[in-house]
Amino acid sequence: MKKVLVFGVFDGLHEGHRALFGQAKKQGDHLVVSVAQDEVVKQLKGEFPRLSMDERIGLLNDEPLVDSAVPGDLALGTYSAIEQHHPEVVLLGYDQKALGEDLVLTAKQRGWDVRIVIAEPHEPERYHNSILNKN
Repeated sequence: MKKVLVFGVFDGLHEGHRALFGQAKKQGDHLVVSVAQDEVVKQLKGEFPRLSMDERIGLLNDEPLVDSAVPGDLALGTYSAIEQHHPEVVLLGYDQKALGEDLVLTAKQRGWDVRIVIAEPHEPERYHNSILNKN
């Protein structure tokens, strides 16, 4: 079984997320979604997510393409989901450039055999939480 891992906040799901999950499933058989902890979201975005991590995991577990949703790291850059699930592929959103740069360095340092792929955007001017949450 080929595992694919994605990282994100997922503060409410939209078609852009579903497109990301579809792209992830094309990369492998089993999709694991690592959901950012509330405190990490605050650190990254300056505010807490609207939905708690448990609520966000619940939404993801209801998504047909998601095989498992797991809590993310308590501290940035620890990548416990990679250590625990050993994915062959990590699919990053088109807007996760800083994460991708850090992940490439960390994978090299830790000797992980993981392919990092950047997803194609799906109508980013329409489906992005920063736009949807303004309403």
